[in-house]
Amino acid sequence: MNIVTWNTQWCKGLDGIVSPERIIAGARSLLDFDVICLQEIAINYQGLTGDAAPNQALEIEALLPGYQVVFGAAVDEQPLGKDERQQFGNLIASRLPILQIQKVCLPSPVDLEDPKPGMSRICLVCTLQATWGPVRIMTTHLEYHSQPQRQAQISAIANWHEMASLQALHPAPGQPADLDTPYQSKPHTLDTILCGDFNFEPDSPEYQIITDPARSNPLRDAWAHNHPDQPHPPTFRLYDETYGPEPVSCDFFFVNESIANRVRNTRVDTLTQVSDHQPVSIELSSAT
Repeated sequence: MNIVTWNTQWCKGLDGIVSPERIIAGARSLLDFDVICLQEIAINYQGLTGDAAPNQALEIEALLPGYQVVFGAAVDEQPLGKDERQQFGNLIASRLPILQIQKVCLPSPVDLEDPKPGMSRICLVCTLQATWGPVRIMTTHLEYHSQPQRQAQISAIANWHEMASLQALHPAPGQPADLDTPYQSKPHTLDTILCGDFNFEPDSPEYQIITDPARSNPLRDAWAHNHPDQPHPPTFRLYDETYGPEPVSCDFFFVNESIANRVRNTRVDTLTQVSDHQPVSIELSSAT
């Protein structure tokens, strides 16, 4: 299974051109992906996309025949005077069967001492059918401006992952009467891949929260697992100093142990400039 994660900056390159086509082409040049996880996908925000196609989720779906596309709006609003809803969030496209879709709303606690601008955040979750069984793919984009919000959000994801793992370890028995009802058996699994733009770095407290080995079914950084002697390549501020002068790594894949045993390669495209972030890929083997 090949996966790409990319914060697209609403598909806007450093040249100012908004183009979902360039994002998909760039991801395909990185590897032949089975699954792509995109952050910052915009619908009907002309202040971001200008005259480009207003519904980026639909445009990406048209660019990916043979894939099932799931969009999860973190922001969903219709200001007075607007004719259409405006949405902003994460997208997962998969050519593997999607068994279940879940959308986890993340907290945004108010910092009364130092309030910062922000927006609603979610973690979009799709459980896919891989060749070896169900795999849970989670993608998110955490708050940039507020460290307390970011820490609360990664804690919520870690707790949700732990809950889902315990459900896989202790599934409720199914009943014949539950077939074809919302209570029918679910594709619980320990196999987990969490990816996205986390807006924190490897030396941050938030990184320690999500990689805490004491948690049930702990997650580890796929890059550090696959390249233990190499520092993370930068994934943000590599060519653009708008948000700071130093390049940083803040886009990751986190995987549980059973998936870590399948990791064959992780890569970062440090050349592309069709977003202000760099895409990251992971390659998994069907054999452990």
